[in-house]
Amino acid sequence: MSKEIELKAPESRDGNAVHQLIARCKPLDENSVYCNLLQCDHFANTSVVGKRDEAVVGFVSGYRIPSRMNTLFVWQVAVDSGERGTGLASKMLGHLLERDSMNGVSMLETTITKDNDASWALFNRLAKRMNAPLEKTHHYEADAHFNGAHDTEWLVRIGPFNS
Repeated sequence: MSKEIELKAPESRDGNAVHQLIARCKPLDENSVYCNLLQCDHFANTSVVGKRDEAVVGFVSGYRIPSRMNTLFVWQVAVDSGERGTGLASKMLGHLLERDSMNGVSMLETTITKDNDASWALFNRLAKRMNAPLEKTHHYEADAHFNGAHDTEWLVRIGPFNS
């Protein structure tokens, strides 16, 4: 029987495994391996990796917005297909928000396309669990920002809350 999933800050050596996980999680936008390596290295305090038997099965990347350090921006949430429906994404977000590195964070932001039902459900559950309001607005428009090559991204704001 495989071990429980370990949640922890990623390390630079997790970058390639994170890249492979994201590639398996369509329709997530893929970045370069180097980008994922930087997420695991430079943004380790604001990201979390989930490992089962040393294999990366979950990843949340985020960062504190430099002009608003009270706001955590969640960049991507990736969960391997075999772990979906287990609550892993919620557990990773909870783990992240409970860290000492999140002291002073009272808002969470992310962007979600209209048809991403799993992400809408995840962040609606998070807002409810934190007893915090959730607001959504158009943010990155399909035509203005993506030249029609990507769906509009809605800005989701959760908070204020006390982490």
